[in-house]
Amino acid sequence: MSASSTSSFTAEIMRLLEPLYADAMRLTRNRADAEDLLQDTLVKALRFEDRFTPGTNLKAWLFTILHNTWKNNLRGAARAPVDVDSERVEEASDGVGVTDPETPERMLLRASLDADLQAALDGLPEAFREAVWLRDVEEFTYAEIAQMLDVPMGTVMSRISRGRRMLLDSMKRKPETVRLPKEGEATHGS
Repeated sequence: MSASSTSSFTAEIMRLLEPLYADAMRLTRNRADAEDLLQDTLVKALRFEDRFTPGTNLKAWLFTILHNTWKNNLRGAARAPVDVDSERVEEASDGVGVTDPETPERMLLRASLDADLQAALDGLPEAFREAVWLRDVEEFTYAEIAQMLDVPMGTVMSRISRGRRMLLDSMKRKPETVRLPKEGEATHGS
């Protein structure tokens, strides 16, 4: 590739850093791991720039690299020996120093999502949360999601449908915290 097309390619990648990082955070649920995952993704994208077909969806290509890298990292971690810090285990059992990790959903949607919807989204099983997130937040097509997750498109459609239904059911179970007065009903101060 020429120097100008390489710089254009790099500029396009830089424009997509924020959604890539957000997805890395959602997958890893850990800032340091998300940064490592993003870095690995960018290195692979730049190394294999010649495999990208200009005119196709760069965002979907990068998300595919990100998801495949994440899956490969998980497989590697499953084979790695487990180190146990017995002191931290004891602290955790006593409830000392335990905090909930900042999830990507909480970070990205804190200002725009209702707390109940955040809790419902966090409560979805990973496969459904991932499919719903990629479709409804990242706005990828079913075909792009199927390619990213390496599953049939029918599976993607099913996960999105079931995930949305689970979200709706979860939201319906939440008690109303604010009740609007019915028309003609008296309100405070009237």
